[in-house]
Amino acid sequence: MIVNPQLFNYRLIISSLLVVLTVLGIYSFDKYKSIESYEVFLEQEKSLIETELSDMLSSYDELGQDYNLMASQLQEAKVETKIALDSLRLLESDLSIITRFKEQLIVLKSKSKVLLSTIDSLNSANIKLQKEKRYALNTIKKKTSTINDLEVANDSLNRSIDNAAILKASNVNVQSYKLKSGKKRITDRARRANAMDVCITLNENPLALKGNKTLYIQIVSPEGNVVSDKGEVVFGNVSLNYSKKEVVSYNNNNLEICSAIIADEDDQPFSKGYYFINVFHENVKLGSTSIELN
Repeated sequence: MIVNPQLFNYRLIISSLLVVLTVLGIYSFDKYKSIESYEVFLEQEKSLIETELSDMLSSYDELGQDYNLMASQLQEAKVETKIALDSLRLLESDLSIITRFKEQLIVLKSKSKVLLSTIDSLNSANIKLQKEKRYALNTIKKKTSTINDLEVANDSLNRSIDNAAILKASNVNVQSYKLKSGKKRITDRARRANAMDVCITLNENPLALKGNKTLYIQIVSPEGNVVSDKGEVVFGNVSLNYSKKEVVSYNNNNLEICSAIIADEDDQPFSKGYYFINVFHENVKLGSTSIELN
């Protein structure tokens, strides 16, 4: 068989071209796949950096509500992080860009670590201060309560002492009589009597103050008038009309006192009925009694 050399050459060229095209196709496909994977990788890296930057911004926003003392440092860190995040979002994915932002992310994370460490230290110190404050407040509260209890007890004790130190009396007695020419004639007849002796015992009291004590004797007639009225004495908002004033020396022992009250001309003769006798030390009534004149 006779072979056409020209036809054979054409076939050889076509076969070679097919081989070359096949190789180029395979190479191009592999190259396309490599480029596609590379771009996916870059996008993933970019997304991860964006996520980390966003998380850092969120953490700064949360911290900013409670740490006013570090507001300037937090604001500076937020600005740096936001600028990096915004720039990253605007730029196309590229190895050099991703590398640069990863390096910047490392710096920002380092600053964030220092800042958060400082805040943790402040937080620990604040917790300690709060505990100390609560302890101090509880201590003050307990001390105040103790002081108040002591003041109440002291006031009660002072009142008890004051009450115990009050001058006390017993055995208040009265005797009516007619006084004439210096002589006494005992009588309970109203028209005959013109004087009364009032006797009282000041009781022993070691807590009472020693010294002169002013006593006021008051005799009230059946008509409600003060017999032998010597005037009025005022103690604060209280006034007292008295029949006689006696100043005695008291030294904490029992002391018998008798005082004579002579009726004025206006009080004579005495009226029939009951006469009421009261004895006062200042404005405190020490005792009282009564006598009936017929």
